[in-house]
Amino acid sequence: MLKKFNRNLAFDKVSINDLILFSAYSILRNNEICTFDRLLKECFTLFPEPFGFSRYPIWPDSRKLDRPLRALRSEGLVKGDPKIEFFITPEGKDKAQEVGKILRQGKLL
Repeated sequence: MLKKFNRNLAFDKVSINDLILFSAYSILRNNEICTFDRLLKECFTLFPEPFGFSRYPIWPDSRKLDRPLRALRSEGLVKGDPKIEFFITPEGKDKAQEVGKILRQGKLL
């Protein structure tokens, strides 16, 4: 079951790239295929504020995934294609697990 993370977390201490990586890891950990649409849903479900439209926050903004996904691929943390699916590299998995520990602590302030 997905849960939203505490709204009071300082997301400025965890980058959008890290939130996307953690979301992809969450999907793959549940033995699901990490398509672009599924990743958008996971990001918005877990972290609605950073991934919603600023003017219409009840809707996810897919543009917020485009550049960060390219950066994650160039850093070698994620492989794949938005038209097919994404995979996490071993380095990406390690980093996603670190991000998960930070998020679970809830002490980002």
